Amino acid sequence: MLDDSARRIVIGDVHGHYKGLQHLIALLNLADEDAVYFLGDLIDRGPESAQVVNFVKTHQYPCLLGNHEQMASFAFASANPESFAMDAWLSAGGRSTIESYLGLEAQLEADLKWFASLPSYFDLGDFWLVHAGVHPRIPLEQQSSQEFCWIRQEFHQMQSPFFDDKTIVTGHTITFTFQGVEPGQIAQGIGWLDIDTGAYHPKSGWMTALDLTRQKVYQVNVFNGAERVRPLLEAITPIQPSLKRETLFSKKLVPHTA
Repeated sequence: MLDDSARRIVIGDVHGHYKGLQHLIALLNLADEDAVYFLGDLIDRGPESAQVVNFVKTHQYPCLLGNHEQMASFAFASANPESFAMDAWLSAGGRSTIESYLGLEAQLEADLKWFASLPSYFDLGDFWLVHAGVHPRIPLEQQSSQEFCWIRQEFHQMQSPFFDDKTIVTGHTITFTFQGVEPGQIAQGIGWLDIDTGAYHPKSGWMTALDLTRQKVYQVNVFNGAERVRPLLEAITPIQPSLKRETLFSKKLVPHTA
């Protein structure tokens, strides 16, 4: 159990950018008692997926299953190397992952087994971590990795919080794809935050870590090396700005300041 000085830190989609991740970890200046969680999509699109996975595994950081880990698992589960699953994964960024594992076939096999073991969500009590989101009209116990790894529209358009006492934190959907959200900003919806700021995307490059304990946002840019640390309230953009702030957040996350 964490003591009062320990931080809970959530890191969004890394997408194969190992050097950027190392920069972000250095910026966080982690203490031994801090807990670090990854939201999935460690792999694909960036040049160093094998190194990212090895780093997370070596440090035994809790990590969720992302849709890209799931796609890789499905691709290699087929006996046909030209299967639809393989083609879909390669076209979604898997080619760069394959290149990062050249000469590391044993590591690739072990990492694929690790992907299959990853959980779909973490319940931290006041926060609920998941890669993509939840379906607002399906009971939680009836949902699967299809919702947890892939959902977008139904989740983002929720009109009331899914949990009364938890804030959902996700990755998966790049935040600048929401109307009015600038690259590098965290998107805020009703009962949820999205911290996938598009590390791999040339329009952004920002990789994000959210300190849940101190309500701070740590970011590095994988393309130009920029870094910044901001209070959470400066880093968020509501996707439905007409709503009052206290209706968007669990009160355990941010106090009402309006």
